[in-house]
Amino acid sequence: MKCDLHVHSYFSGRCTTPVINKICRESYNNPEEVYSLLGQRGMDLVTLTDHDSLEGADKLRRYPNFFVSEEVTCHMPSGTEVHVGVYDVNDRQHAQLQQRRDDLVALLMYLTERKLFFSINHVFSGLTGPRVHDDFEWFLEYFPAIETRNGHMLEQQNAHAAHLAKRWKKIGIGGSDAHALPSVGTAYTEVPGARDKEEFFAGLRAGVGRVGGESGCFTKLTRDVFLIAGEMMREKQWTALLSPIALLIPVAIFLNYRDEHKFSRRWAAELFGQPENTKGASWTGVPRPAVEEWI
Repeated sequence: MKCDLHVHSYFSGRCTTPVINKICRESYNNPEEVYSLLGQRGMDLVTLTDHDSLEGADKLRRYPNFFVSEEVTCHMPSGTEVHVGVYDVNDRQHAQLQQRRDDLVALLMYLTERKLFFSINHVFSGLTGPRVHDDFEWFLEYFPAIETRNGHMLEQQNAHAAHLAKRWKKIGIGGSDAHALPSVGTAYTEVPGARDKEEFFAGLRAGVGRVGGESGCFTKLTRDVFLIAGEMMREKQWTALLSPIALLIPVAIFLNYRDEHKFSRRWAAELFGQPENTKGASWTGVPRPAVEEWI
């Protein structure tokens, strides 16, 4: 069975970029369209991982192969911010997770007591801000899974995450991190032999899952950001006045990936003892399927 374990909809809230967050959402994906596309792209199970929200999931609960998940925005004891994927939750659990997300110890205790499956997402990305060494100690000691294939992270970032999961004997998971429809289902998690949701998660916990699909690149992310900007202008027609600024999107994406490469290389050097002057990032290529990797 295959499942994209990291995908967003309209209900993921506002984007986090200063100023732009006043007018633009993280995603404009319609949950029904996401569900349909995931089925077309071979996903046997379907979930949404909107930021701290189950509103999108409410639209899909009637489907027998759908389960409710979310991406919890959590603050570490160091003060840094991380995204934690939490899977197969109910409404009461969601409320409890949201109450605890600013207290990592309380959050981890609840996740463990309820035996919920959870992961640390895009661990080698500066998407949520800086990291400190203590953060990685928490990941090592208390997180059962690491996202090792993210459909918008650079191939290098995903490779570092996969290496970390293997070194720490963690479960590796994959998901598209799709905020626009074309990216939905382009990265996923697969459990051979699973016949239903319960067997899927049992297989993951037993270490027989694998990840597959694409990493991210400049062209893929640029396309998705243009699509998000277009949907913003469709929803708020007055924002079309800002369309000349959209010409700067490719520049912003290039600078973002340059910073992401530096962030990933820095922490790989810290954690693995690798030199920081490694080969430059390949962020301008065309998306291509990656060889499936057993974790």
